[in-house]
Amino acid sequence: MSELAFSIEQAYAHLRGADPLLAAVIDRAGPFGLQPRTNPYASLIRTILFQQLAGPAARAIQKRWYGFYGIDPDEGPPSPQQIIATSDEDFRASGVSRQKAGYLRDLALHVADGELDFAELPQLDDAEVQARLTAVKGLGEWSAHMFLMFHLGRPDVLPVGDLGVRNGMRFVYSLPETPTPAQAKQIGAPWTPFRSVGSWYMWRAAEAGGI
Repeated sequence: MSELAFSIEQAYAHLRGADPLLAAVIDRAGPFGLQPRTNPYASLIRTILFQQLAGPAARAIQKRWYGFYGIDPDEGPPSPQQIIATSDEDFRASGVSRQKAGYLRDLALHVADGELDFAELPQLDDAEVQARLTAVKGLGEWSAHMFLMFHLGRPDVLPVGDLGVRNGMRFVYSLPETPTPAQAKQIGAPWTPFRSVGSWYMWRAAEAGGI
């Protein structure tokens, strides 16, 4: 876990002491496995393309759209300049909706003009990173939370807008229904300052239908 920007042992110690039910999930699910991702620009493009689409359909559109630029999805995304120069017709022919084309252009413009500087983000606090990301059309709080967790490795993110996290809470805490975002915030409050770790274990609980 050398990639992590915090001590997972300290996180375990805090979470076990703060929440016995979460401690049981940690014991059963095994080691924390969140590995930071390395290409933030490509990830944000994928976030926009995959919004409100099932995985197979989104991947088909991604492959067709990347193919317009002569790029394989595994090789990296089109440059901001390429996206800015893409016509509405070419977006549409690739299966990208007009709304998502607007989002992709806005992301490209923010990157091209330096308003969204990925090299600068690691030096900013969580709130400022979220503000920079959500200034881009199509990127909301959930997108910012995923970026903070998976790209910057921030330890204290609780993505209450994520249904998987909230479903995990429903199983772990034997709730009659999935908690609201406000309720999820209360449940996760004792995990501070390691709410990212607690959230990761809620995903594991949701996948297993309760651990």
